[in-house]
Amino acid sequence: MRDVEVEGEAWQWRRRLWAWEEELVEECRDFLLIVTLLDYVSNRWLWLPDQNGGYSVRGVYDLLTSQEQPHLHQNLELIWHKQVPLKVSIFAWRLLRDRLPTKENLANRGIISMQARSCLVGYGQVEDLYHLFLSCPLSGALWSLVRAWLGVQGVESQVLADHFIQFIHYASGLKPRRYFFHLIWLLCVWILWNDRNDRLFRNK
Repeated sequence: MRDVEVEGEAWQWRRRLWAWEEELVEECRDFLLIVTLLDYVSNRWLWLPDQNGGYSVRGVYDLLTSQEQPHLHQNLELIWHKQVPLKVSIFAWRLLRDRLPTKENLANRGIISMQARSCLVGYGQVEDLYHLFLSCPLSGALWSLVRAWLGVQGVESQVLADHFIQFIHYASGLKPRRYFFHLIWLLCVWILWNDRNDRLFRNK
């Protein structure tokens, strides 16, 4: 059992949370910071996409699949890789749809100020997906080193979804080699995201 106490309130968990689950809890708490409850007003939870039927897993699935990005649809199966944990595939699914709590996304939702959008290592650049995973000095150096290690050459795409597909195609037509490049890409973005969180939340 684990408690997370904030001003007299507590969340209780039946088991210890994994690191990626703790990130989701922090994201949820950030959303709740902008919620104000009034003593003289009746408050209730409301699921905006279906205000009559309420929240359901099926409803969320229908909502997400109806907003599928066309250029990702044909490569959707590539996100799921047998050699990585499910949490990494879910992370990649959110990443390619710009659903991660980057500073840019948090600022657009009003959770942080527009002045707080800067990347920690990006020389004042806004922390959006492109900067964080492709153009930041840290991520840019990583991709260059990985390509050199794999013995391939190419120009980085400015769209993350295209970069994902392009990186896999570096392997040419050999299926085992493509399978390996796919794994490497997932590993790299996962490492970049965890490094960002270590710097931001743990001062590492």
